[in-house]
Amino acid sequence: MAESEKQYPNLLWPFAEVFSQEESSLPPDTENEILPFQYVLCAATSPAVKLHDETLTYLNQGQSYEIRMLDNRKLGELPEINGKLVKSIFRVVFHDRRLQYTEHQQLEGWRWNRPGDRILDIDIPMSVGIIDPRANPTQLNTVEFLWDPAKRTSVFIQVHCISTEFTMRKHGGEKGVPFRVQIDTFKENENGEYTEHLHSASCQIKVFKCSPWPEITYVNNSPSPGFNSSHSSFSLGEGNGSPNHQPEPPPPVTDNLLPTTTPQEAQQWLHRNRFSTFTRLFTNFSGADLLKLTRDDVIQICGPADGIRLFNALKGRMVRPRLTIYVCQESLQLREQQQPPQQKQEDGDSNGTFFVYHAIYLEELTAVELTEKIAQLFNISPHQISQIYKQGPTGIHVLISDEVSFSVLLSYLLYPSL
Repeated sequence: MAESEKQYPNLLWPFAEVFSQEESSLPPDTENEILPFQYVLCAATSPAVKLHDETLTYLNQGQSYEIRMLDNRKLGELPEINGKLVKSIFRVVFHDRRLQYTEHQQLEGWRWNRPGDRILDIDIPMSVGIIDPRANPTQLNTVEFLWDPAKRTSVFIQVHCISTEFTMRKHGGEKGVPFRVQIDTFKENENGEYTEHLHSASCQIKVFKCSPWPEITYVNNSPSPGFNSSHSSFSLGEGNGSPNHQPEPPPPVTDNLLPTTTPQEAQQWLHRNRFSTFTRLFTNFSGADLLKLTRDDVIQICGPADGIRLFNALKGRMVRPRLTIYVCQESLQLREQQQPPQQKQEDGDSNGTFFVYHAIYLEELTAVELTEKIAQLFNISPHQISQIYKQGPTGIHVLISDEVSFSVLLSYLLYPSL
């Protein structure tokens, strides 16, 4: 294990340093010096690697992984870059020398099989401290950006190729070829060009597909039978009424693409919905052209991860809530009567009072979220609700907390404490 690797926990492994022939011939006392920069891939290394072998990190295809750019310079080292930017170029290259000789042909074949997709991308919204990120359309495996060594910098990368795409025989069960993430850092010369080499490093990775997810995932998205058989009562004021239908989920605030959208407007829509990578590919596509694309078409053009996301955005698909509950305002006088539930009618109580039920859609399934949704529904401040209780079958009141399962918790009456 290299000395630099001992400085970090298991989840923050630094890249193995890559030395040129000139750097390898440095005197022993110079060879062990701390290099000016260090890059840390925030992903767990494989425990199956032998003790003295180079570390190997397994990545999921299309998932964003953080690489921290660290400035390890000593005081007075490289003063010419103080207060200035440096450029780092990221590449995904082959680890095996056999594939390095045919890299151009391998990448061209991959481009032919995956039109419109890239091997390496930067997740710009998640990255911190990077300036002027660029991805050359002709270099699918390369991205670059500027950064200030004096400031915190983290770049999130996505690798879209998988290791088994470059195996010679594809009969299933292949181990897949290893890749290298290579980083070259340059400083600015007298002409303002970033051509003076400062530092290079790389690490070994393998990339595989994630387990396929269902197109739509539901987690208890309807009220439980026990909850349907009782009223969810809140002593938050007076009001009555009687709906005989279940409300639909609220319409999402989305920017839907219309068939009448012009190609220029379609380009703006792609930017607004985080599909900037594909704007060049869809330059002449109108709204009608994009909406005619099938799910398979979009996945073939954009790849599986972004393809599914783009298809859902084109079709305006709404994300269903994880849990829906129905609440109503209960009269304070009725609350004080403490009328047993079995004496109440289906839509009200024995006195003919009817209740208005409102749907609350929960995503995080936390007590804080429920409190905020209740406060928003009844136009009060969340601070006015100090606690929320559930009423058990014997009439006891149990305090709601995140530790209590919501599927059980919401089977009984809920009472907020104002």
